[in-house]
Amino acid sequence: MFSPPIDILLIFALTTPLIGWLLERIKKVQLCGVYASIGLMISLWYIYELFGNISSGGAQTFTSFFSSQLRIDMLGIFMATIFVLIGIFASVYSLRYMERDTGVPLFYSLLLLMISGMVGTVFAGDFFTFFVFWEMMCISSYTLVAFRKQRWEPIEAAFKYLIMSSAGSATLLFGMSILYGICGTLNFQGLHMALSNVGSSVWLYVSAIFILIGLGVKSAIVPLHTWLPDAHSAAPSPISAMLSGVVVETGIYAICRVGFTVLTGIEVEWLSVLAILSLVTMFVGNLTPLLQTDLKRLLAYSSIGHIGYMLAGLATGTVLGLTGTLMHIFNHGIMKGAAFLCAGMILYRLETREMKEMAGIGRKMPITAAIFALSLFALTGMPPLNGFISELTIIMATVEANMAWLGIAVIVNSVISAAYYLRTIKALLQPISHKKVEEAKEGPLVMLIPLLIMAALIVVLGIFPDTLINFARSAAIALLGGG
Repeated sequence: MFSPPIDILLIFALTTPLIGWLLERIKKVQLCGVYASIGLMISLWYIYELFGNISSGGAQTFTSFFSSQLRIDMLGIFMATIFVLIGIFASVYSLRYMERDTGVPLFYSLLLLMISGMVGTVFAGDFFTFFVFWEMMCISSYTLVAFRKQRWEPIEAAFKYLIMSSAGSATLLFGMSILYGICGTLNFQGLHMALSNVGSSVWLYVSAIFILIGLGVKSAIVPLHTWLPDAHSAAPSPISAMLSGVVVETGIYAICRVGFTVLTGIEVEWLSVLAILSLVTMFVGNLTPLLQTDLKRLLAYSSIGHIGYMLAGLATGTVLGLTGTLMHIFNHGIMKGAAFLCAGMILYRLETREMKEMAGIGRKMPITAAIFALSLFALTGMPPLNGFISELTIIMATVEANMAWLGIAVIVNSVISAAYYLRTIKALLQPISHKKVEEAKEGPLVMLIPLLIMAALIVVLGIFPDTLINFARSAAIALLGGG
């Protein structure tokens, strides 16, 4: 129907409620998570097969029954890999994390639909297909944020997310319609060729502004970021890991694709705006967490800072800069995913997000605390962990592009981030002061397994980064070669 990885995800998403109904009859509904995880693993296998085909034969095109087009290149494969990989970790983790909730089959169905939308977005070959999958991702994510609807906080956060994201989608759609009016096509390759001949115009600038605003909301670029801290902190922790680790980065992908494939006539102006937004976004994202006492809000705000780093790499417009950005997307998905899942493990045991109430929890949950500290050190860019490699690549790219001031800003913000990350680690190791902490114990094994794998990836990708560098570089070259 679309392409094997998406088809598998959609089939499993649509059949999960039926499987859940059958499992409820034997009181094993939590096994829906196993079913969803199997679907994600099969999808990842098909992505690997596509990787081999594209490596040897170039981009592949699929046309569905309603004429929407998928054009899968190495950039799409790169992004889909991290989406599905983090999805597997979140799905396995949720086997125990969601055991106290009702409607578990719906949770996994929505998770699979959200990942389907993300993969479809990065595989899209035209704006129509892109927008359909984009909305699938958005609608699923709103619902997942509000999944624990018996509480007021998730409902409020989801409503705020819905309003801002819907406004962003409407703005994006308006920008797309202007492009269609200029070029008479929504196909990315067609737009690339048409705009190369047309050159810049007032309407092209207007379209670019609307598209950037629309994508900026989903990417949580300052000042369009205000929905993110509420949504990411109120959502169930596996969904927080998905939202912060990969969903936001879908918007960064879209900025890459539109900027370097479609809006080639105004690329200089586009990159200049991204540089300014990068600077503002990284400082707001790293200064605000200094004031936070809620652990998940602190992690959510820090994601905004990392979006600033990614924009810095994009703003260079070079292969090295794009390689650094793509590496950081991959690494951030793992680092921040692990951090949110560790926070979720602590929340699972203590039922609080306030750092002052979890003092000393590292003494009772040493494995979780060690992985949490590792992920936070990686997020600061500490060598030899994976975050260091991608941040260093971005800094090198800014120097190469005569934008050293932006590289200096990345370094300054990494130092700022160390302040609140170290404060968080300190809270884990303080003397125990609450009874709940005294009674706490290490998290369940099924929740620890994905955390241990992610911790291993943080170390391995830092010490042996060549495979990731080559993968990211091939994706960057595919993008700059016309998508």
